[in-house]
This record gives sequence, structure tokens and C-alpha cells, in this order.
Amino acid sequence: MSKYQSVRGTRDLLPALKKVFRQIDEIAYKTARNYGFNEIETPIFEFSDVFHRSLGETSDAVSKETYTFTDRGGDSITLRPEGTAGVVRSFVSEGLAQHLPLKLYYYGPMFRYERPQKGRYRQFYQFGVEMLGLETPLADIECLDLAWTIIKKLNLSERCILEINTLGDTESRADYRKALIDFLTPLKFQLSPDSQVRLEKNPMRILDSKDEGDRKLLADAPLMENFLNEKSKDFFTKVIAGLKHLNIPFKLNPKLVRGLDYYCHTVFEFTTTELGAQGAILSGGRYDGLVEMLGGPKTAGVGWAAGVDRLADLCEKSLPASTEDILFGFAAIGPNAELEALQLASALTAKNKKCISFHTGNLKKKLEKISKLTNDAENVYAILLFDQNDGSIEYKIKNFKTGEEKTATKQDILSL
Repeated sequence: MSKYQSVRGTRDLLPALKKVFRQIDEIAYKTARNYGFNEIETPIFEFSDVFHRSLGETSDAVSKETYTFTDRGGDSITLRPEGTAGVVRSFVSEGLAQHLPLKLYYYGPMFRYERPQKGRYRQFYQFGVEMLGLETPLADIECLDLAWTIIKKLNLSERCILEINTLGDTESRADYRKALIDFLTPLKFQLSPDSQVRLEKNPMRILDSKDEGDRKLLADAPLMENFLNEKSKDFFTKVIAGLKHLNIPFKLNPKLVRGLDYYCHTVFEFTTTELGAQGAILSGGRYDGLVEMLGGPKTAGVGWAAGVDRLADLCEKSLPASTEDILFGFAAIGPNAELEALQLASALTAKNKKCISFHTGNLKKKLEKISKLTNDAENVYAILLFDQNDGSIEYKIKNFKTGEEKTATKQDILSL
């Protein structure tokens, strides 16, 4: 075994798995495009304040999990732990407010220093969307409808459920925060160490605790729904009405708060019971104050991100078939025929045809390899080339769908 191994919590996406990742991304991207979203790509690392300020210093993502370092220029740099903060930073620094409303899609690797386990990696992949400049509940509904459409296209609609809650506006959260502190303060020393810290800095984070002891203590905690003002109630009522109108199944979860500081009003997760503890596959919500937090103008926002690693584990065997219409497999016997085959394959690929050349083995072995390509394409043609004694080349075409084999000319092949 080589002494060089991948870093703990990372993994190589070998061709079979990378194909699944690519297919998931293509389904998500094409669907997002159909909803009017345009793709954006932000740097993998940012100045640390972009994440530390937006995610909240008391969030696990900042206090425990970020890859933060000082670069040679003395700046504090953080590898991105999620996508929204970078997109919002780009919105502010690139002066995109004049283009509102904006609908943006992204895909790429994220980094968190977490305990590696199935479905949780230190380098992981997400695709996500952000809608900026729309305060209406209709934006939340459209965002959720896009997520649900992608989940249906991944054949996962029967294997996950949308859980949804509201955090209300600033006024509602302030009233709820006070009630939660009053409830938890007498129980402080029964809470986990992390939740004791959160009680002082951000008590609503305790609702997101995974500690079993905390969860038991929270069973009788006050619920956010009892502290919503009329504006917050009306907003959430309209979101729920939209989900019903679009026939998107959901479950109300009054304990759902999400783990990041920037959320308000609608928060949600699509969850599954098939991945053990790592059940959330797509999560998001509304973040109307985040742009201002990063120095921009008052701008509403809503969005979500999906974990591609978990989606791949969940739907690898249930993805819709991904096949080429036509695929050409080249088998040549003889040195001149081998060079001619490469030339023909090059000419066909220049016309956006998919060609695979097989360079080793006898004719039988090459044909066996070409026959296996029928798993990847609706129509597979073997292009056969043979050196002749007089220096010429014989050409044949075999259709693997019909079994028909016929002699051809070079021009016949170039015309395929």
C-alpha cells in the first residue's frame, strides 16, 4: 500500500461515482435554467469575515468546523463551508443590486472540519439556488417548487419529505428568544456544554442541538408559532397555501430552526430516513438581512442547497437512464488500419459524435468490448478496419442493435 493516502474526510470521485455526480448536477442545472436561474461560481475561499459574520460566530460551522488559515499576506482566509455567503458577497462587491431580482444557481465543493462518517465528508459537494430582491412569499413557494421538481426528476419523491417551519421576523424572534431564555435558564446546567454556551449567545441554536439530553429538555419548550406577529403569520400562511396549491407534500416541524444565523421567516429541509443520522438532503430558507450584514443595500433573499454526496448515496441506482443516442466503437486490425481508425474517430468527434477506440486485443476481444457499450447508448455501431495485402484498408460497419454487418467506404463512415 502506498504511504500516500487521501486526507481523512476526503475521497476520490472515481469515474463511476463521478458519473452519478455529473448526472445529478446536470438534472439540477437544466431544471434551474427552466425556472429562469443563471449559473454563478464564486471562489473556493474568501476572507474569513464573509463566513464568520454571515454564519454567526456561535454556529458550529464557524466555531468548530471552518478551515481557516492565515495566508502569506497576513489575511485570514476560510475555505467556503457553504454557498450562500459567497454568492451574497459577490452580489455586494460586484454591484449587482441594479439587476434585481436575481435568480442564481451554483455547484461546487464545500469544506468543513467535521467528524467523517457516511454521508458527511470534510470536502463535500452542493448545488444550490439563491433568489435575491423578492420579499413576496411567492419567491419562497417558487424556490420550494424548484426543489420538489428536481427531487421528482431524481426519482426521490417517494423517499423524502419536506419539513417546514417559520422563524418569523425580527420582532417575533425577539419575543420568542426572551421566552426561550426564561424557559432554559433554570435548566442551564442540565444542558450540554455547547448548549450552555449557546444559551448566553444565541439560545435559538439550542433547538438545533443533536444532543439527546438537550432534545429531552426541549420537549416542553415554548414554540415559535405562539410568538408570531400578524405579519409573520400572514407570510407563513401564504407559503403553506402555495405548497398546497402546487400539491407539494410537507410536514410542519415547529423545532426546525436550521443551523445558520442569517435565516428568518421560512426555513425548511427535505429529509429521508434512508441515510441514518445524515437525513437532510436539501435545506434552506429566507435570509432577508444577510445582504445588509455584508455591507449591501436592504435586499430580500431566499434559497437552498442540496448535498450531492448524500443524493448520490440515495439515488445512484434509481437515477433516470442516461444514454447517448449513438455511440461508435472502433476496432482496427493492422498498423495502417489503426492509424486510419484514429483519423476517422477524430473526424467524427469533431462533428460531436461519441467515439471510443480500442487499441489492444484481437478482433474478438475488441468486439466484446464494443458490445458492452450498449449499456451506454441506444444505438451502438462497430467501425471495423482491416489492413489488406495490397496496402489498402477494408471498412465495415456493424449495427449492434440489429446485428447487421456490411462493407462500407471511408466516406460512408464520415457521413454517419
